[in-house]
Amino acid sequence: MSAPAYLFDGPAEAPITVILAHGAGAAMDTPFMEFFAKGFGKAGYRCARFEFPYMARRRIEDKRPGPDSQPKLLATWRAAIAGVEARKTVIGGKSMGGRIASMVADEEAVAGLISLGYPFHPPGRPERLRTEHLMTLRTPALFLQGSRDPFGSREEVEGFGLPASIAVHWLEDGDHDLRPRKASGRTREQNWDEALETAIAFLGTLR
Repeated sequence: MSAPAYLFDGPAEAPITVILAHGAGAAMDTPFMEFFAKGFGKAGYRCARFEFPYMARRRIEDKRPGPDSQPKLLATWRAAIAGVEARKTVIGGKSMGGRIASMVADEEAVAGLISLGYPFHPPGRPERLRTEHLMTLRTPALFLQGSRDPFGSREEVEGFGLPASIAVHWLEDGDHDLRPRKASGRTREQNWDEALETAIAFLGTLR
């Protein structure tokens, strides 16, 4: 499979390149993805965003195809990594994009993994866990999670017994997009800023 098209932010000669994939339902240029990609760039890191084939097709077709098969998603991630020249590579992304990244991280020997809202299980289906492969993950990882994420709340996730390779940082009252409710006294900007600062600090440990 050939490499996908990329959207770059940050300096080409950065010490670390972060490759980010989108979630299942939204493209690589949503406000959420823009915030983190440009934030990494401003911090001196290069960020490369890409889209899975089904999402790229949505830009040119009237219909909205669903996500590609898991083998195709995995193959796309491998091609995305191979297509970027970098001193060090960190991979990750939003929800599904981060989940698929976590499945190739060890085999691709990347420097780190950043998940922006890991989908531990489908909403309302806590028995359908997507954690088995995480238990043997060796790649240093940062999971940025909203404390009331319907894909896995703080109470649920803290009971999973995730390995020491995975650091989980909780965003107060955040949903799957890390957004808090108004009644919490927090703002989306506060949660997103905190998430970005935490991710940048994590990248600093990998330099």
